[in-house]
Amino acid sequence: MSLLTVNNLSHGFGDRAIFEDVSFRLLQGEHIGLIGANGEGKSSFMNIITGQLEPDAGTITWSKHARIGYLDQHADLKQGMTMRDVLRTAFQYLFDMEAEMNRLFSKMGEVGPDELEELLEETGRLQDALTTNDFYTIDAKVEEVANGLGLDDIGLERDVYDLSGGQRTKVLLAKLLLEKPDILLLDEPTNYLDVEHIGWLKNYLLEYDHAFILISHDIPFLNSVVNLIYHMENQQVTRYPGDHDEFLRVYEMKKQQLESAYKKQQKEIASLKTFVAKNKANAATSKLATSRQKKLDKMDVIELDSEKPKPKFQFKQARTSGKSLFETNDLIIGYNEPLSRPLNLSMERGQKIALSGANGIGKTTLLRSILGEIKPVSGSVQLGDYLHIGYFEQELKEATSNTCIQEIWDEFPHFTHHEVRASLARCGLTKKHIESKVQVLSGGEKAKVRLCKLINKETNLLVLDEPTNHLDVDAKAELKRALNDYKGSVLLISHEPEFYQDIVTDVWNCENWTTKVF
Repeated sequence: MSLLTVNNLSHGFGDRAIFEDVSFRLLQGEHIGLIGANGEGKSSFMNIITGQLEPDAGTITWSKHARIGYLDQHADLKQGMTMRDVLRTAFQYLFDMEAEMNRLFSKMGEVGPDELEELLEETGRLQDALTTNDFYTIDAKVEEVANGLGLDDIGLERDVYDLSGGQRTKVLLAKLLLEKPDILLLDEPTNYLDVEHIGWLKNYLLEYDHAFILISHDIPFLNSVVNLIYHMENQQVTRYPGDHDEFLRVYEMKKQQLESAYKKQQKEIASLKTFVAKNKANAATSKLATSRQKKLDKMDVIELDSEKPKPKFQFKQARTSGKSLFETNDLIIGYNEPLSRPLNLSMERGQKIALSGANGIGKTTLLRSILGEIKPVSGSVQLGDYLHIGYFEQELKEATSNTCIQEIWDEFPHFTHHEVRASLARCGLTKKHIESKVQVLSGGEKAKVRLCKLINKETNLLVLDEPTNHLDVDAKAELKRALNDYKGSVLLISHEPEFYQDIVTDVWNCENWTTKVF
């Protein structure tokens, strides 16, 4: 049965087309990986099919009774609600059903025999529905999912208003999973999950009875849970049965076949054109030349898609720093309450350090405390001499109406127009991206703009907070290469050991210092 039918979908921003005349059907039980390079429109596609974005043309038709669940990271979480309160709202329709049943029970003492019979029948139906939908085990379900995603470590009675961005996303994901919709729409759900919780989500999705569409640049995770790939490229969506590895095999084979056919046809075209040019003026051979020209005119010419620009990151090196980069003296990090025991940490020139550990224990807070962006609860940080720091923040809170060009120019006003464009292009952004406003770019494209700022700044210490969260496979691989080549020091947070394990000299497990109980 078709859950979603898309017909002749077209959409773009300004003169930049994202989709062009796209059509397909989503069937019940399909587990789909939605893939494509940064900027190909994956998140725009999700926003269109959920009605948050209006397409320029085409229709989106959902099955009449399909329940759709979308991980909306901008959903409103109200102050005063605990995490448990929010998770229980996943079953609001059942609580409403119970309230209606109780209302009918209270009404029974006021009605005659005939109406009483009707009320008994209706309350019986509601009771059966509550039992069938496991209403009386809701709290156990909440505990199970909360435990799987690590929310019980934070405390289910904690006010959602006090949560970090990553913890907030976990709550919204847990609520969505508890709702068990007919189709689950997940946009990079592993970005804020630890390795253990990614494993739990993988097992959950493997056993998921309904359909889902998953956007993820985590290829091992994607491979383990999907049975179909929708590939977005050059304004089209193409369906490939199987996992990502099978997609790559078929995609490369089709690409090679097309290139082979293109070369063969180009050779034939050149031969025909040469024959026509030589023989069209000769009376004896003019008919043959005319025949060849007609063949050329009718030929369906094969066109190869233009190669997408691949990023090239090269960090500029500042003068050598002092031997000591920073030292902490009984540093206790936190906001209203301590997040750590007293820390006496030090980092020396040449070290490349990854901070690991569960979300919410203060990894970002530690970085910002070291950089002096927030005051510690107590203790101090002593920065070393001759430091030139480049900082990549996980979350940017300030929106901008700048174009990409203006965004870089504001940071480097001495650059020429050509230098700005060339620098953005080196980060894997096309001409259309470069001329667009930053606010209409995808998460991965925005990350590339921020990396463009970083690679043009002379540094000897890079401080990176989840730099790979929105990057596609090519950009992630290139960033890894660039950090390996970087002669300065690196302090980074990443939830992907496969990304940082070949880069760093040391791993600091922040769970050893946290005041949280694990």
